[in-house]
Amino acid sequence: MTDISRIFLAQALRALAYGFGSVMLGLTLAGRGWSSTEVGALLTAVVAGTALMSVLIGMFGDRVGRRRAYAALFFGLALVGLTFGLADSFWVLAAVALTGTLSTEVVESGPFTSLEQSMIAASVPAAQRGRTFASYNAVATIVGSVGALAAGGPSLLRDVWPNLPADQRFFLAFIPVALLGAVVALSLSPAAEADEKRTSFGGLGKSRPTVFRLAGLFMIDSLAGGFIIQSFIAYWFRIKFDVSPEALGLLFFGVGILQTGSFLAAGRLAERFGLLNTMVFSHIPSNMLLAAIPLAPSLGVAVALLLGRQSLSQMDVPTRQAYIANLVEPEERTAAAAYTNTARYLVRPIGPALGGVVQQIALGVPFVLAGSLKIVYDLSLWAWFRRIPLGHEVLEGDPGDEMGDENAP
Repeated sequence: MTDISRIFLAQALRALAYGFGSVMLGLTLAGRGWSSTEVGALLTAVVAGTALMSVLIGMFGDRVGRRRAYAALFFGLALVGLTFGLADSFWVLAAVALTGTLSTEVVESGPFTSLEQSMIAASVPAAQRGRTFASYNAVATIVGSVGALAAGGPSLLRDVWPNLPADQRFFLAFIPVALLGAVVALSLSPAAEADEKRTSFGGLGKSRPTVFRLAGLFMIDSLAGGFIIQSFIAYWFRIKFDVSPEALGLLFFGVGILQTGSFLAAGRLAERFGLLNTMVFSHIPSNMLLAAIPLAPSLGVAVALLLGRQSLSQMDVPTRQAYIANLVEPEERTAAAAYTNTARYLVRPIGPALGGVVQQIALGVPFVLAGSLKIVYDLSLWAWFRRIPLGHEVLEGDPGDEMGDENAP
């Protein structure tokens, strides 16, 4: 089994836990009777932990060793499963959430992603990165969808087993999944480790200004995404339309199927129309649909808008990852991934916190704010980078043969 296959397997295990946990977290929060402010605060702790751990991985991951750091994150995920499965205290749950190993999303799930992006980019030729990152994200989405579908299982089982443990206890399933992921992480070959020249977090050269500009734009997109993390969407559907747990699991399974298709389509569209065009012109209509969700007069319309939005919204993910990998020299990739990912994670905690506050105005306001901000991001990205060509050159030391697409300086 190659390192790429092992990374895909480890990612699939994590996505299974995150898909299950994102729905289960929304359901357990709704069942606790907490205020919207408390719900927002706990989700903020989850996202804040992601940001904090991403910074630490960016600074020390290569020095500690990618395989060790990767395995340590999985051990942290096991701790999350143990705590969320047994503890009831808000403060205990918030403290463990700050470890950064729990994510409300199955794709681009915090510090794990920063390590995986640099390991994958170092192993794949530039011309193949678009499709490889598309497959990488598709694996996470389809397996995460299975996890989300499984989240409806406890409710169904209670029809035949009334004494089934409370939903909270099912977080304990994270433990064996996470431990298996740690074993896979430690089985990676030494080739997964960074060269000595790539161990500095500040290791950006001539691409520094461009990476920082991209990081600033990604912060806008990430802030908007923080308003509508998957656990909030599950919470909103539960409160607004009293959707059952099994129906929520089925809904997010459908969301995952559509996202998987969009990931795979993105790789091919990028080859035809370019990375930047695919990123921007799939994102704008998806954000218009997002902003319209709270205006839906019925559950059916709300579901249709959500599914329409999700069929387009993730096309920018693999294209963005491939764009950054093609943008910088091989020795700058870890730093570039760390800076851009950390920029996204640093502002993301603000979204759930503000979302909890603006829900006092109306429950659906986070959808409108998220869609509007994301459109601002799309237009700014297009205006800033549309005239910057991507060159075609051989990168010395790159396992790939060509840098090849548009839109890199």
